[in-house]
Amino acid sequence: MSAVIGYARVSTREQDPAAQESELLAAGASRVFTDQGESSKVRDRPQWLACLDYLREGDTLIVRRLDRIAGSEKMAIETINELQERGIDIKSLTEPDIDTTTPMGRALFGIVAVFAQLRVDTIRENTRRGLDHARARGRVGGRPTVMTPERVHEARRMRSEGKTIAEIAGVLGVGNSSVSRALSAHSTRSGI
Repeated sequence: MSAVIGYARVSTREQDPAAQESELLAAGASRVFTDQGESSKVRDRPQWLACLDYLREGDTLIVRRLDRIAGSEKMAIETINELQERGIDIKSLTEPDIDTTTPMGRALFGIVAVFAQLRVDTIRENTRRGLDHARARGRVGGRPTVMTPERVHEARRMRSEGKTIAEIAGVLGVGNSSVSRALSAHSTRSGI
């Protein structure tokens, strides 16, 4: 027998999830799982995992809004797809287009998913193209190095005196990897 199960979430311990729980119960939920003080970007929220474990094929999961179950559009689409693969529908109380219990809702979700993936792919392609363009002009992306020319000179001097990478990093106030990269880049340029 299929069931309607609710899931509520509030981000902080100070927030009261009672309003969400009441809305879900009024919408027909026979049981509501509630996470309190949990981020939507975290997948392994205790009550969310319990809810997923409780849901069975043919059940419907209802939420007030999709941001209750997922912290990003991509995460929401992945979650809805995973539920669909298990034969579980999802319905949002405040987003009428998100209702996979109807043919129109499933179709609209499919369209939203396609456009979301297109957006992700376009951003990725534009980023790659921009990085390639910058590299072609001699620029390298990423954060600027903390290893100024003065620090590199001092690191080389200390290394020639037999100091370890960790000792040099401690004196210069930078990370070990920054010192290693700077010394390695210098030795490569010097042909050492």
